Amino acid sequence: MYPTTLTYIISDIDKALAFEWIAEELDKTKFDLHFILLNKKPTCYLETWLKAKNIPVHYVHYEGKKQLLSAFWKVRKILAQNKSKIVHCHLFDASLIGLLAAKSLGIRKRIFTRHHATFHHEYFPRAVYYDKFINHLATDIVAISKNVQNVLIEKEKVNPQKIHLIHHGFRLEIFENVTQNEIENLKDKYNLQNKNHIIGVIARWIHYKGIPYIISAFKRLLEIYPNAHLVLANAQGDYAHEIKKLLVDLPQTSYTEILFEKNLPALYKTFTLYVHTPINAEVEAFGQTYVEALAAGVPSVFTLSGVAREFIEDEKNALVVDFCNGQQIFEAMQRLLSDKNLQDKLITNGKESIKRLFPLHRYIELLEKLYVV
Repeated sequence: MYPTTLTYIISDIDKALAFEWIAEELDKTKFDLHFILLNKKPTCYLETWLKAKNIPVHYVHYEGKKQLLSAFWKVRKILAQNKSKIVHCHLFDASLIGLLAAKSLGIRKRIFTRHHATFHHEYFPRAVYYDKFINHLATDIVAISKNVQNVLIEKEKVNPQKIHLIHHGFRLEIFENVTQNEIENLKDKYNLQNKNHIIGVIARWIHYKGIPYIISAFKRLLEIYPNAHLVLANAQGDYAHEIKKLLVDLPQTSYTEILFEKNLPALYKTFTLYVHTPINAEVEAFGQTYVEALAAGVPSVFTLSGVAREFIEDEKNALVVDFCNGQQIFEAMQRLLSDKNLQDKLITNGKESIKRLFPLHRYIELLEKLYVV
């Protein structure tokens, strides 16, 4: 019996560990995995990685809606040539184009993973019409958290039988098994060798991530810990202008901006503590950084958004603060820096709490079950 042709269609991606893990772990006796990448430029990291692994991958030029029609026909042609039986789309543009192409070919298993929650509802209401159209095109929708599941059912009126709750899975050990050499190399790279009390943030510079509240809290922290240092990774996004204005109030030597770092496990290991504080409960779809920070053993300060609402417990595996509350963020950071016993408790409980919910093998098992035609 030949394996079923399964095609992943992904838009606007460079490097993403999740797709590398899927490509390596998916049962190759059951599924012949192909990739279609819709990107502005060819030869992204993922494309290079897939080719090195001899996994079929196609590049389709796509810069925005002006290329929608041409991308549709290219994707349709590739799916027809591959004789794809299952299509699984990721991210907004890939889902719109890929599901349309798959439906036009009569492909019966049309899946997309919903990677956003209320983002369009709150910031781009007109895009919700496209979301609903994508929901209609799909035969199955992967909700990456209960929050996303609730948004689909309650706000977009999707049939619950169409939705499959499948949390992201992680190779959790890669966040633990980081060599000291890797850590030192990153500290050298970003001039962090002589920095004390490094406060880590890994979040795009967009409004709902709540970064201004972290900056205001850090400004107060400097009054008590003048050698503290703030690291802002993924430092790019449409809210950059506002964030830059806030950073002017900090000493230039007190913070580091990092646009992109591929070795995230080692970056987490440079942090003394970690902060992630989205501005409300629904806007974060998942929040991989909640899991990654705990897997890396970094004591953390969180607001409960996205998947955090399912497993983060205040005082047990993290310190939880209210939304949009710089004062509470400051108090939580100060408390962590002054209490080694609390740090140790959160580290131990944090690692234990993620083992149950986010192992990679469980994620792969649930995907393979979904792919049965």
